[in-house]
Order: sequence, then structure tokens, then C-alpha cells
Amino acid sequence: MLSDRRPVLLANARLVDPSRDLDTIGDVLIADGVIRDSRRGIGAAGVPEGTDIVNCAGKVVAPGLIDMRAFVGEPGAGHRETFASASRAAAAGGITTIICQPDTSPAIDNSATVDFVLRRARDTAIVNIHPMAALTKELAGTEMTEIGLLKAAGAVAFTDGARSVMNAQVMRRALTYARDFDALIVHHTEDPNLVGEGVMNEGEFSARLGLMGIPAAAEAVVLERDMRLVALTGGRYHAASLTSAESLDILKRARDAGLHVTASASINHLTLNENDIGPYRTFLKLAPPLRSEDDRRALVEALASGLIDVVMSDHNPQDVETKRLPFAEAAAGAVGLETMLPAALRLVHNGELDFKTLIRTMSTRPAELLGLPGGTLRPGAPADVIVIDPDMPWILDPADLKSQCKNTPFDEARFSGRVLRTIVSGRTVYEHV
Repeated sequence: MLSDRRPVLLANARLVDPSRDLDTIGDVLIADGVIRDSRRGIGAAGVPEGTDIVNCAGKVVAPGLIDMRAFVGEPGAGHRETFASASRAAAAGGITTIICQPDTSPAIDNSATVDFVLRRARDTAIVNIHPMAALTKELAGTEMTEIGLLKAAGAVAFTDGARSVMNAQVMRRALTYARDFDALIVHHTEDPNLVGEGVMNEGEFSARLGLMGIPAAAEAVVLERDMRLVALTGGRYHAASLTSAESLDILKRARDAGLHVTASASINHLTLNENDIGPYRTFLKLAPPLRSEDDRRALVEALASGLIDVVMSDHNPQDVETKRLPFAEAAAGAVGLETMLPAALRLVHNGELDFKTLIRTMSTRPAELLGLPGGTLRPGAPADVIVIDPDMPWILDPADLKSQCKNTPFDEARFSGRVLRTIVSGRTVYEHV
């Protein structure tokens, strides 16, 4: 539902705003698409006539989430997900900005395709959508794209999606050019030769299931190389999806050396492990694969300490035909826009993470890295705001998901916490009823 843009007062709320290191009781006044004020006592001081007053009764009000890695099928694979369906799913999950990936058909590797994505999203989506552009032409890993022109056209970062650039010289060149345009390189670190025929994490569990394994070294080898290239070029680099303790050690060494490197982890790798695959559940076949429980714990600790900057959904819709196959043959990927926040709240409820850190990694930090307005409740910021009941119990029924595909690893999962209201540019685009 899209409501009008009357002024709105979110009253008696728990304001969680990492950009101001704030976790306190207060109100948020929204008018003309922006946050007019956010502090204690706005309602008592009087609000403009005609203001819609929403009593939040102590529920959490936070900046809207920014999902830094989500696949949307347009152009070329609208049967998997459209901007319209993805945006409805995002709104239900408290995501007010989706960063879509360039591995579409055709790839987002020129200014015209960037323009198409922005126009199509503006006309059909109810949340903000920004594209990452391809790092190499046709995602082939051999020839760099026009980083300056693509950035000017509206690309917020550069990546080859789920592919790794294995030519070190191409990667070095891209980092050098990106540095000159202050552009962010986002890289999927997975050596395809080491992945080989692997379909899940290599170890005792893969051996027991009789499935080919993917070693953590497949990720570490590429990340280690990339850190050397960042040191060589001085470029800005973001690891798209780290999954192992070994990779975290490499990232920490690079950070300690003063390199401009940041990293994301997907909500799947933070809340699930290889054992969840159980009896060959293909909805848990992911790329990179789910790792061990020790790796999962290391990721959560890295998130709490700030070593990992961003939590993203890694939303990757796959239709029934590509998932209802033997595990080794099934496509990798899971939907995640609607479950990213509820799954992450498990980490808050069991004491592994505080609420402010969670919102920082899902909203404030992505906004900073990508140079986007948002991720804050400061007066003057765009009114992209969510209301969360962190304790509401519910069970996920895949049939209720708003994504076109239903390949969720959280089928029938029990959650505590869900989004009650999502506001984008001052308009309520989702309300839980």
C-alpha cells in the first residue's frame, strides 16, 4: 500500500540511530519526504495540523535498511524477480534501498543499461533501487568497463556479481581506475578452479553426504591476492561475501596495515551452518557455501567487533525447476529480502549482537560505503524509516513471501521480531496487519 505524504509523527518510540550513537526513547516527525526532527518530546511541543500521529508504544524506530547485495532479474530474468516484486518483498522486510547486481541479461556494463535499470525501478518499485555496474565487460573478467562513465550514469559500485576476476592484471587496473574516480570495487572472492565440481563446504559433513566439497581456501586465495593488489594501487575494496575464519584473519591483517578494505557477510552465513543442509536440502545450497559452526561464530564475532562492516541478504531467487533437483545439480541461491532482519534479530535475542550494531551494519554503514543519503534519523535526511516490533513471534510460511520465488532456507522457521511499518521518502509503503 502507498499512502499519501501527510506529515507523520512516530511517537513514543525507541529510537535506534547508529549515525548519532543513539538508543533512546523519543519521537520522529516526517514531512515533505524528509525527517524534520527526531528527539524526545516532539509530540508534547505540538505538531503541524493534519499530522498522522502513530503511537509506537515503545517499538523500535530505525533508519530503513540498505541491502548491499540482491539479485533482481530485470533485465532478462523477470520470471525470477522483477523490480516490482523485489521492492514489495523488501518493504515487508524493512529494506528501503536495494542495491541490485549486474549479472543480468544483458549485463549492467554500459550507461544505457544503468539508465534502463534506474528508470524501470523508478516506474515500478516502491523502494529505492540503485545498481552496481559490472567491473568487466559482459562479466567476462578480461576487459574493464568504463568506470567513470558508469559512475556518472548512477552506478553506486562495481562488481562482477557472483563471478571472481581471476586475471590479476585486470583487477589491478580496475582498482587503479576506481581509485581515481573514488569508486568502490566489490569483489566476490571465490577461485572457480578450487571450487571445481564442489557443491558445499569441504569437510567431514560433505564426506558423509557423499558430496564434492569446496575448501575455504577457494575464498582465502582470492582475498589474499586482492589485498596485495589494494596495497599496490591504493583503491577502495569491499569483499562481497566472506564466510570463513581464515578470510577474517586476512581481512584483519589488511585493516591493520591501513588498507581501504571493508567486507560484507550474508545473513545466511551468520545464522546457518553446513549442518542445516541436513538431508540434502537444496534451499540451503548457496555460493559461497554454508561453512562450519566455528566459521559462523567467527563471523558473528567479527560483526560485533566491526571487522565485518555490512550484513546483506544475498537475495538470489531461483525457480522451482532449478531447485527441485538432486543437491549436486540444483542451482545455488536463496531469497532473503523478507527474512534478513528477522533472522538477524536471532543474534540480538541470544546476546551475540546489540541492536545498534545490527542497524549500523544493515543501514548506516552501507550508506557510508556507497555514498547514499540514508542510514540515519538526523533531521534533513530522507524519510526512509522503519518501525520494528523486536519481540513479535511468527512462523515463516513460504507461500506468504512476496518474492516471485519461494526458495527460502528459513522454511517454517520460528522468528521473534518483524517490521510493522516501512516508510520510503515519507510514504508508508508497507504496514503489517
